Amino acid sequence: MKSAVATTKAPGAIGPYSQGIATDSMVYTSGQLGLTPDGKLPETIEEQTMQSLENVKAVLEAAGSSMDKVVKTTVFLKDMNDFAVMNGIYAQYFKEPFPARSAVQIAKLPKDGKVEIEVVAVK
Repeated sequence: MKSAVATTKAPGAIGPYSQGIATDSMVYTSGQLGLTPDGKLPETIEEQTMQSLENVKAVLEAAGSSMDKVVKTTVFLKDMNDFAVMNGIYAQYFKEPFPARSAVQIAKLPKDGKVEIEVVAVK
């Protein structure tokens, strides 16, 4: 069985998808932009990375999981030159053993965001 995860502590979906999907043992978040829950997009990569991870955290908690249970992350960056800054903030949200991770540069993100992060976690 799967169920949709929804929270008002993260921005609502801006398309036909769920903030996350939970199964009996796993949680899959949709990519979380650096939007605030009320839909505002901060300007800097620092603020957007922090907000993206706060959104991920909120979705996980709504599903009964946490950042400590994340096993895989995918980071989408508008500009790979922002990697070091993103990585420094990212490191504040995870502890060893760190999740597996992919980080890629893409042409464009929704809302012209600078970063989007999605995760897979155990419940």
